[in-house]
Amino acid sequence: MQPVRRIIFFFVMCLLLAACSQGGSNAGVTPIGSSSAPVVDNSPLLCPAQLAVRINCQSPRSMRIAYGVESLMQRGFTGKGQTVVDIVSFGSPTLQADMDVFDRNFNLPPITIKVLAPFGAIPFDPANNDMNGWAAETELDVQVIHAIAPDANIVVLTSPVSETEGTIGLPEFLKLEQYAVNNHLGTIISQSWGASEVTLKDSAGQQEIQKWDAFYKQATTQQGITFFGSSGDNGSTDFADLKATILSKQPTTSFPTDDPWVTSVGGTSLSRAGNTSFQETAWNNRFGASGGGYSAFFTRPVYQGCCVKSTSMRGVPDVSGNADPATGLAIYTGGWQLGGGTSASAPLWAAIAAIANQMAGRALGFLNPALYKLAGSSSYAQDFHDIIKGNNNETVDGTIVPGYAAAQGWDPVTGLGSPNAEKLIPDLIAAMKS
Repeated sequence: MQPVRRIIFFFVMCLLLAACSQGGSNAGVTPIGSSSAPVVDNSPLLCPAQLAVRINCQSPRSMRIAYGVESLMQRGFTGKGQTVVDIVSFGSPTLQADMDVFDRNFNLPPITIKVLAPFGAIPFDPANNDMNGWAAETELDVQVIHAIAPDANIVVLTSPVSETEGTIGLPEFLKLEQYAVNNHLGTIISQSWGASEVTLKDSAGQQEIQKWDAFYKQATTQQGITFFGSSGDNGSTDFADLKATILSKQPTTSFPTDDPWVTSVGGTSLSRAGNTSFQETAWNNRFGASGGGYSAFFTRPVYQGCCVKSTSMRGVPDVSGNADPATGLAIYTGGWQLGGGTSASAPLWAAIAAIANQMAGRALGFLNPALYKLAGSSSYAQDFHDIIKGNNNETVDGTIVPGYAAAQGWDPVTGLGSPNAEKLIPDLIAAMKS
């Protein structure tokens, strides 16, 4: 689940803008209510002219409306005083310049991205496709975070080693995250990357995962850190080789999204039904599908007892958000594109966590038990958009890898659903107090 493939989806959009119209029946889609609240900002609802043909292109404001963030922003809940840490390889040499263009176009408050390479950096090579992929990944992450929580600070930590599959790059990423926690850089860590469980079955992989799991447990329970991980873009499967070229023909998921101390974020397709109303289904089209299923490594955590009934193993994802490149946020990386993949939905939730921390007046830390507590409460229907249409079946070389269907309540495609932040955040804070 290396970011290169996700970014292929991201850049493909500029080639297919005129060809990829959204059609089909709306039966079974989850409607996301319209907003009639007065708008106090002047940010545009529509995307840049270059993307005008894309009827489902999202602007920062349309995304905030869709997920119940806009009304919170009008009340001053913008992530102010909070910091999200983004973990990537290499980073992007044009990160700040592109962010400045993004902000000017959407009338967002300017932000200076803090970029740190505590364990060294290597010169950026524009001819290196892997570096280009990570550069686009970095820009996608920070622009999504800033779009949703425009007053939150963002720190990007870069590794000089590319994370791909197996343990490659994982020790360096662990050092980065330990550095972030030890130096109190922020209380929310966004992880838009992962390695297939198939490539981590050997002893080296299991030892590495044990180190991470111990770190996550301590950081969440003792230091108030919230971790988000993207569930992947390969539906019910993921890569079987270290070069990330061959998909497994057996259902699998990936790390770190499978770790019970991480909030796993899956993907949806967010379609417009007018300027301020939306409909949402599980993401599954030619660009990819929401990763989801059951871990082979981690047993079902206690907090999932309410909702995961068919197995004794950890189910993923926990929650979801817009990840379809055909319905994505307009992103600027030297030109306007549509951002997508669960690389986009994980930082979306990281931004929502920043707003939640601001409202709570403290770092909320480990969210999963409270999220599932809400799932079993009377407030579930107002806190989440329950996704009930779609699946994450995948086909590999003509072989169907059976996936899972979106259904009422939690499912291994979209989790508990996408957020209605104006209701979810106050209820989440209350649930964590009780």
